[in-house]
Amino acid sequence: MSHSTIMNSRKNRPITALAVLAISINLLLGACHSDDKANLAADQQEQQQNAVDVPAVSVAPVEKGKLSSTIAVPGELLPYQQVDLYAKINSYVKKLFVDIGSQVHQGQLLVSLEAPEINLQLTGAQSRIKQQEAIYSASKATYDRLLNTSKTPGTISQNDLEQAEAKKNADKGNVDAANSAYKEVIANLNYLEIRAPFDGVITTRNVNLGAYVGPGGKNADPMFVLQDQNRLRLVVSVPESYTGGLSNNSEVTFTVRELPGQQFTAKIARLAGAIDDKLRSERVEIDVYNKSKKLLPHMYADVNVPLPSHDSTLIVPKSAVVTSTEKVFVVKVVDHHAVWVDVKKGFQSGDKMEVYGNLKPGDQVVKNATDEIRDGQQVKDN
Repeated sequence: MSHSTIMNSRKNRPITALAVLAISINLLLGACHSDDKANLAADQQEQQQNAVDVPAVSVAPVEKGKLSSTIAVPGELLPYQQVDLYAKINSYVKKLFVDIGSQVHQGQLLVSLEAPEINLQLTGAQSRIKQQEAIYSASKATYDRLLNTSKTPGTISQNDLEQAEAKKNADKGNVDAANSAYKEVIANLNYLEIRAPFDGVITTRNVNLGAYVGPGGKNADPMFVLQDQNRLRLVVSVPESYTGGLSNNSEVTFTVRELPGQQFTAKIARLAGAIDDKLRSERVEIDVYNKSKKLLPHMYADVNVPLPSHDSTLIVPKSAVVTSTEKVFVVKVVDHHAVWVDVKKGFQSGDKMEVYGNLKPGDQVVKNATDEIRDGQQVKDN
């Protein structure tokens, strides 16, 4: 090896050593940086795990008080009174005095009918009365003579006297029967005039002059339909779960689609007092006075029925009540632990709800509860 080669080799040694040192430092710094990243990731994971294991919750106190609520139910307006008018006897329409839309008063004549055979029956009934009266008069005179004669002993047998009395009594019965038949014909004549049974409006007319009419059958149309529209019945069906809060004279409000922007007020007048076995609801009737005639029978209405609560009950935020597939419960917080408490729902008003369960006023419940907060799980204040 030449002297120059040896000198070059000695000159390169410091450079190589520096390079090795730099690489070592870089590796050491990289390792430290990797450790810091790993530690940071571990810390974040631990914080996330802690957040899952110990969720932060907002609590609200259980309160005691009264809660009033309303439910919205559909209803139908019906006439307070409605009647289908038929002819009592077979006859013909002689004269019409009203038409559809006519306002009528109780006792007003609506239509007159004619039945010529009724007049003949009347004449016959009058003749039978005269006939029976004549027969009775003769038999009574005979009995009176025999009775006077029998006062002389041995003139009239007791049997003859009894037979004369029986004949007189039978003839008197025939007179009474003839009078009854006459009254029946008179009653039938009165049926030839159809009068309004109450104040109202004629909503249907199915007859014309000369039409043949008779007693209404199963599928027969009535001559007239009369409705009392001055007062209407607003009929609603309240679901079974809400019937406990109903009471007479409670005011309800309702609207109808045909009169937008107008709200009406009325009072509950009648409760059925029984649950319909098909609809599982109670029928409620509300009297609506309709002097303005804005409302018409068979209009549909959207009704708000008030449901006042019973005496003081427990009240919690609506969001505190959890309804799962298995149960209804609230999450009570006791010593920073979640405790599921089974409850039953009551009335609801706004964001408040009545509950019934193993709770007492002042208990703290999770305000926004879900079934993800497990029973017995540790929680912390938000």
